[in-house]
Amino acid sequence: MLLIIVFRGWLYRELITYRSIGQRTNYSITNKKLADYITTNTDKQNNTDAKEIIKQALSITSQQLNFTVAKNDNDPNKLINSKTAHCVGYAAFFSTTCNYLLQKNDLAGNWVARPQIGQLYLLGINVHPYFHSSFFKDHDFDIIENKNTGEILAVDPTINDYLHIDFVTFLK
Repeated sequence: MLLIIVFRGWLYRELITYRSIGQRTNYSITNKKLADYITTNTDKQNNTDAKEIIKQALSITSQQLNFTVAKNDNDPNKLINSKTAHCVGYAAFFSTTCNYLLQKNDLAGNWVARPQIGQLYLLGINVHPYFHSSFFKDHDFDIIENKNTGEILAVDPTINDYLHIDFVTFLK
């Protein structure tokens, strides 16, 4: 059991892959409370490592949001007050937070975070057809792309909140 806990990230990345079937809206910060919250919860120094910025954005998202299956807003400018979201809101909040931090640290010219509509595959098998609820027809996650090199990093803020797994396996 201890080995499963210790190697949960590696195990998850080996068993589960994510594929994008579309993109969601990428929100800009219009709520000063959201900008202040992000600034308050980050290091005061500039960070030039995109992976560390991604981890900071995951942490901020996890601190702010609580999962719900109820219908709610997905706009991070509203989620800062409501504090509840499902995977769509988690992905939107993360990408907005990550893009804000990338800009703050002068990395927005190279990197951009985008929320994705996705599907999960367990050992190569799409799991979504096995659920009969419209709630499980897809699952949102985020990709963070280097605009110069094409490198893509993927994260699932919802899974991060519950299992503390940072990066996930993304297949184009």
